[in-house]
Amino acid sequence: MKKVALLATALALVTTGSAFAADLRVKALKAPPPPAFDPWDIAFGGGIMSDYVFRGITQSNHKPAVTAYFEPRYNVTKDLQLYVGTSASSISFPNRAAAEVDFYGGIRPTFGMFAFDFGLWGYLYPGGQCFGSQYTLAQGNCGGDIDYSQGAIGLPINGNFAKKDASFFEAYAKLNVVINDQWTVGFNEYYSPNFLNLGAWGNYASITAKWTAPSTIFGASGVGMYVSGEFGRQWFGTSDIFYGIAGDPVYANGIKEPSYNTWNVGVGFTYKVFTLDLRYHDTDLNKGDCNALTSDHTAKFTGSFTPINPGGFSSNWCSAAGVAKLSFDLTAMSNLK
Repeated sequence: MKKVALLATALALVTTGSAFAADLRVKALKAPPPPAFDPWDIAFGGGIMSDYVFRGITQSNHKPAVTAYFEPRYNVTKDLQLYVGTSASSISFPNRAAAEVDFYGGIRPTFGMFAFDFGLWGYLYPGGQCFGSQYTLAQGNCGGDIDYSQGAIGLPINGNFAKKDASFFEAYAKLNVVINDQWTVGFNEYYSPNFLNLGAWGNYASITAKWTAPSTIFGASGVGMYVSGEFGRQWFGTSDIFYGIAGDPVYANGIKEPSYNTWNVGVGFTYKVFTLDLRYHDTDLNKGDCNALTSDHTAKFTGSFTPINPGGFSSNWCSAAGVAKLSFDLTAMSNLK
C-alpha cells in the first residue's frame, strides 16, 4: 500500500508539473499587443540643384536653384492616405518673379501593387511685373484687350511680352505599379484650363520607369542606387490676345502654343535620408517656338523665324540640360521617433 501511495503521489506531481510547464509555454508564446496606430505623419525635405527643369524647360535660366517642401499626411488606413502640402523653389522668370510657391493636396489609395494619387496642385509666382504693350502698362495690369496701336514695349533685349501673374493650377492623376522589389512603372496625367496664365489650356501625360538596385550592391556601406526615366508629351491650346501677333491674320488674337515631347533619364544614389540624382533632360521643341512659349527674357536674335515667332529670337530654355540635385527627405514617423 505504501508503494502504491508513493507511486500515485509521483504521478500527480509529474502531471501537475507538465500542466504547469505547458501553461508557461502558452504564456511565453502569446503575441504582444500590436502598437497603437498613429494615423498622422509629416514628410518634409529640401534640396539644391544645378538647374531647375520642369517638363524639359528650365525654370531658373539654367542656373542653380534651391527647393523645400512640407507635407502633412493622414493615413485613414494603411492603404488610404490623405495629404496636403506646400513647397517653394527659386526661379528666374521673364516677369521677374523670383520664387515659385506651390500648394497642393489629394488622396493616395493603394490596391496591392497599384498605388494611385489624385489631387490638385497650385503654382504661385509672386512678385511679377507686367511687360506688355504701352496700353496694358498704362492700365496697370496684363489682362483684357490690347490696343496694339499704342505700340509695344515688352521685355528689354527682345521685346517679349510677359504677364504680371503667371500663376495657375492643375488637376492630376497618377498610377505607380510596383512590379517587384526592383521595378516600378508609372503613368501620369495633368490638366490645367489656363497653363501659366497664358490663356491656353495645357495637358501633360507621361510614362515613367524606375529600377532600384539590390541593397547589397555596394556591400554593407548603406549606399543604394536607382536608374529612372520619363517620357512625356505636353499639349497646349491657344493663348489669349495678350500674346497675339499684331497685324497677323491668323494669330492676332492669340497664338497656338507649341506642343512638344520631353524626356529625361538619370541615376541616383541614396544614403540614409540623402539622395544625389544625376539626370539628363531634353525636348524636341525648336528654339524659335521655345521663345514664343516661354517669353524668355534672355532670348537673342538668331533668325529662328517660325509662324508664332516672327521676330526671329531664339531661346535655349527648352534645350538639352544635365542636372545634378542633392536632396534630403524625411518623415516624422520613420526618422524622428
